[in-house]
Parts: sequence; C-alpha cells; structure tokens
Amino acid sequence: MRDADGDDAREGQYSDDRHHGADPRGGAVGQGRSEGTQSVAHGPSRLSGVRTLLHDGRAALASPNRNARSAVVLGRLLGIAFLVCFGTGIYSHLLQEPLGWMRFPTRPTQLYQFTQGLHITTGIAIIPLLLAKLNTVMPALVQTPPVRGVLHLLERVSIAVLVSASIIQVVTGLLNTYQWYPWPFPFRQVHNALAYVIIGSLVIHVAAKLPVIARYWRKRDSYDEHGRFIADPASGSELLPAAQEARPASAPHGLVGRVFRWIDGVDAAGGGAEARPAGPAADPDTASRASRPTPEAATGRRERIARRGFFAGVTAATVGVVALTAGQSSKLAEPFNVFGARGRGIGSNGLPVNRTARAAGVLATATAADWTLTVVGHDVSRTFVRAELVALGTTQVDLPISCVEGWSQVATWKGVRMRDLLDAVQAPQGSHVRVTSLERHGGYRIMDMGPEYAEDPTTLVALELNGATLDLDHGFPARIIAPGRPGVLQTKWIERIEVLR
Repeated sequence: MRDADGDDAREGQYSDDRHHGADPRGGAVGQGRSEGTQSVAHGPSRLSGVRTLLHDGRAALASPNRNARSAVVLGRLLGIAFLVCFGTGIYSHLLQEPLGWMRFPTRPTQLYQFTQGLHITTGIAIIPLLLAKLNTVMPALVQTPPVRGVLHLLERVSIAVLVSASIIQVVTGLLNTYQWYPWPFPFRQVHNALAYVIIGSLVIHVAAKLPVIARYWRKRDSYDEHGRFIADPASGSELLPAAQEARPASAPHGLVGRVFRWIDGVDAAGGGAEARPAGPAADPDTASRASRPTPEAATGRRERIARRGFFAGVTAATVGVVALTAGQSSKLAEPFNVFGARGRGIGSNGLPVNRTARAAGVLATATAADWTLTVVGHDVSRTFVRAELVALGTTQVDLPISCVEGWSQVATWKGVRMRDLLDAVQAPQGSHVRVTSLERHGGYRIMDMGPEYAEDPTTLVALELNGATLDLDHGFPARIIAPGRPGVLQTKWIERIEVLR
C-alpha cells in the first residue's frame, strides 16, 4: 500500500472493500453501484498518478548544475547581455527613425561600428547562455502543483513570454545577419517591438525572483564548506532538491547507474545531488548499495566537478561563437571569422556588398550618360555632372561602412564635401537635408540627414572608393558616406539632394 499523500491509501482501502463485497459508502457491491462511486474510487488515483509522474520527473532532472545559484549566475549574464543589446539596438533604431529634436554624435567616426558590432556579438552570445539557463531551470517545469495561485500564474505567464520572445528575437536576429527572412512580417519593426517585450517581462521576472536572487547572489552563501549546495526553502526557489518535495525517482542500476550518479554527484539512494532521502530505496538491490555511506567531502567534490564542468562548457560555447563571428566587425578577430556573414576585404573595391545594382533596379539609370546630381536649396538650385563635381574640389577621408547586419570595414573614400554642395546653393547653417536615390522601390531610397552630419567635414558625396572609381554595386556614379551612421543610411546611386529647413 502506497501512502505518499493519502490518496493511494484510500485507493487501497477501496480495493479491499470491493474484495470483501462492501461498497465503500455502505451497502452491497452490485451492478446498481452508482457512477459517482467509481469517480470517488478512481479520481484521486488519477490525480495521485499525475503528481507521482511530476515528482519522478523532477527527481530525474536533479543535478548539481540545476540549482538556484546556477540560475542566478546565468541570469546575471543574460540580464547584462539583454541590456547591452537593448541599448545598442535602440540607438540603431533611433538613428534610422530619429525624433525631430534629436542630434547624434559624429565622433568618434567608428562609433556605430562599435555599437552595432557589440549588438550583434552580444546577441550571438545570448544563444548559448539562454540554452544553459533553460537547462538549469528544467526542474521548475515539472513542479507540483504547476500553479499555486493567481500571482504564481501571472509569474509563469511572464516567464513564458520572456522565453518565447527571447528565442524569436535571437533566432530572427541571427538570420538577419545572413539577410535571410523566411517570415511574412517586417523584421526591423518586429525586432524593435520584441525588444520592449523582453525588457518588460525581464523586469517582472527579476521582481518576482528578487528574494531568490538576493539569497543566492553570493557564492559563499550558496554552498557549504564541502561545496554542496545549500537548499533554502524560505527563499521561494522552485529549484529545491527533490528530497525536500518528492520521493526519489528510480535510477539506472548496475555499473551504468553508478557512473551516472558519480558524474552528476547523485548519491546511491537515487535522489539528486542535494537530495539525501531518508528511508529505503524502492529497489532492494539499490537499497543494499545505498547503505554504504558517501563521505560529505567526496560528495561535495563531485558536485563541484560537475558544476565546473557545466560552466566550463557554457563558457567555451559562448567564447567560441563570439570569437568565430566577431571578425566581421572587429579587425582583431578577423583571422577567426569562420561563421561571420561577411568577410572583410572581400568584394568589389575591396568591400562587401549587401544590395547590388541589379537588385536595386538601377543598372540602366546609374550608367546613363546624361546622369546628373541635382542640389535644391531654398532659393537656388544647381545641377552637376560628374566632371563638375570633381571640379568643386575633392576630399579624402577614412570612414567605416557599418551595416545593421553587423559587418563593418574601414575604407578610403574620395569625393565632394556635403558642406561644399550646400554652400553652392546658399543653404543656411544648420540645414536638414534629404537625399534621394535612383532606386524606385525600397525602404531606404529616401534618406534624411540632420545638420550634425550635413555640416561635418568628413561627410562626402563619394565618387571613389579605395583608390578607384566607385563600383556600380557600391553606388556609382555617386553615393553618401558620413561618420557614425548605419550603412542603410549611406545612400547609393544618388540623384537629388534637397535642403529641407
């Protein structure tokens, strides 16, 4: 007779009554027994079976790595990574869609190269960290009862939102670096909206788990002198050892079982590393082996080895994905750029290309003999052919081209300063400028530029790149290059510059 929570005992009692011909509510057993009686007899059994299944599943997931301290450590790293991605992502979004009063720094000239490279690299680092955190909190998925009240339900909903939004965000962000969009929604707008959803649900999650975070923030408060995890039920953690809330689950027997228990730091009784259940094990053979005590120091040593191995693996995975992709935006990591979407120094004019002239539909218009650049001021307008632009005087600058997909590269540009073109049409100081491309379709064919960029001496209408005439795919006959702006705002194949105000 099982007596885990009383339900099994009652089930056994009913079985005995039926065996002796008695109805558990009184009266003889017969065909006339009501269906309600069957519900009383079998309903608690089903509930007990579900609880037992959850208990056993939770105990089976027990590991030295799956405790509140590990969850707090990984949560700290993820929190920092999400905040870095949020801040750099919002900066990139505002550069592309600024509010009317906003002004942005143009120095250092490699500012956007740094912020967007950091954004993409940190986003990639989130992937192994997020997988490690989900692995650590797996026992919480099978807690009993699954929901303890309205507030607990709201907390679990917020966690579900946080996890699902985070997975969608990092997966779509990673695919965006390869310019692959197998979904029907606009990436940039959804990516920006999900960032707020993630930060909002993260704040709720941190607030709900604050007692656990405070309790296990420091390592010295989380493990005893032998290195064993200190389970504190008062903290409210959902990652308590199985022995404190469930009977031990069955474990593999024989040599395999011994090896698994040693690796995970699980004692011979079959419970978790921190679970040292009292009472005999379900299997007599296991019980006889469990009678041999395990020294606390040896148990602590095995738990430390398991934890360190786990975190060493997480560290190696995180460092690996960062090192093998950061080369697309950092020259220092360039030799290790194995998985980066763009290689440095590869492409026409020694520079990668995102959008080709053929894709933009400008093969004919950009190479037409009658191409001109029209500059429109408030009172004066002028039209320039390429030779007249050169006659205005050219300037050479070294500026990075930094794309939102994460790749960046410094190049040498030569062309006419934007300030000189604005002076040619008597545009006042502090003018806002609109630049229009020869493209007839596309979200960036029209670009607005604030006065901080229009007046910067390094902002050019570029005619040459890396010592040669602009390649057609890089914007021939003329394109914009300005310091500290995303590549999508460095408009190619320009035909018109207009002073707005």
